[in-house]
Amino acid sequence: MKIHIITIGDEILIGQVVDTNSAWMAGELNLIGARVNYIHSISDNVAAIHTTLDGAMDDADAVLLTGGLGPTKDDLTKKALADYFGAAMVFHQPTQDWILALFERIGRPVKPEAIHDQCMMPANAEILPNKMGTAPGMWFEHKGKVVVSMPGVPSEMKYLMQYEVLPKLKAHFGGKPIRHRTILTVGEGETVIAGRIASIEDNLPQHVKLAYLPAVGQVRLRLTGIAEDATALERELDEQAAAITACLSDIVYGFGDTTLEAAIGKLLLARGLTISAAESCTGGHFSHSITAIPGASAYFKGAVVAYDNAVKMAVLGVREETLKNYGAVSEQTVLEMAQGARELLKTDLAVSISGIAGPDGGSPEKPVGTIWMAIADKNGVWAQKIVRGKDRLSNIQYATIQALNMVRKLLENT
Repeated sequence: MKIHIITIGDEILIGQVVDTNSAWMAGELNLIGARVNYIHSISDNVAAIHTTLDGAMDDADAVLLTGGLGPTKDDLTKKALADYFGAAMVFHQPTQDWILALFERIGRPVKPEAIHDQCMMPANAEILPNKMGTAPGMWFEHKGKVVVSMPGVPSEMKYLMQYEVLPKLKAHFGGKPIRHRTILTVGEGETVIAGRIASIEDNLPQHVKLAYLPAVGQVRLRLTGIAEDATALERELDEQAAAITACLSDIVYGFGDTTLEAAIGKLLLARGLTISAAESCTGGHFSHSITAIPGASAYFKGAVVAYDNAVKMAVLGVREETLKNYGAVSEQTVLEMAQGARELLKTDLAVSISGIAGPDGGSPEKPVGTIWMAIADKNGVWAQKIVRGKDRLSNIQYATIQALNMVRKLLENT
């Protein structure tokens, strides 16, 4: 099944809104064995809609549109589709009933005439109820092709995709089952990983593909298989994922859609340990990552953002001579910061980070992107250094990931 996605809205074309809908839709379509060939973003313009539809209808089995279904004059999608298919606009009573009831329920009743235009629909459309908003979706069938129109609001589009569009596409087109396995790694780049699993990748069956999906400090490995027998495919993917995991056991932290901080939270809970942090250049980013996980209060006790040297000394107990002799960005300083945080906040583990995030402030001895971090527990304290580039946000994110990975490695060996 070949799919074209068309997102409609001037706000996308001028950079005011980022099109996140297409990426989400493509992922969900892939899960049912559909292949997205093109993604178009076009203006709120009838001619643009007609022209783009012409090309899409020639190439795709189904065309999915989002946007332009609202109540204002620049929402032209319904009328454009009616004109394209040569259909009249007709009043749809169930849509009026739904909108009136919705506004009544939230204490803002409206008069039927105020929503009359919203209830006008192309006569040839099957109306898809939208329980997340006021604009329903529309399903058209034309010359063996399917065209679906949905609202551009992400929550409404996702509702319609999950409960209406995806089930109808599967029933209409059928297709071979497609399955995925995602292996999550941290601490090595994709080139190194590819070298380590080259023999496995070289021997994958033709119907199984491996994709490398890098992010800051991490790489997701996604196995995708397509076959007639879904049960056999599931078993095969499990075997391939197990082989890759065994080969990369030192850098694999999880599977599916979990996060590194969630994986660390589970390890801390399983071992009954607590953690704290002392942050300088990351400004609380490490702590934010930890506390983004529900239930983090069971193991995360607190943090000190010691941006100024005076705070490092007064709160964390870093010695003045350490700062004078070695500087804030040094192995010696982060060792003392980690020990100080562990003692101050009375936790089993403590992490410290201090560096030059950039884009300014470096020196030949300590260039921008130099970051030291340490981890302390009852057995001692250990430090490591990383050197990155000049992008401030990237340095902060990478330092956070590396510090989280230090915690992971310590816990997995505890």
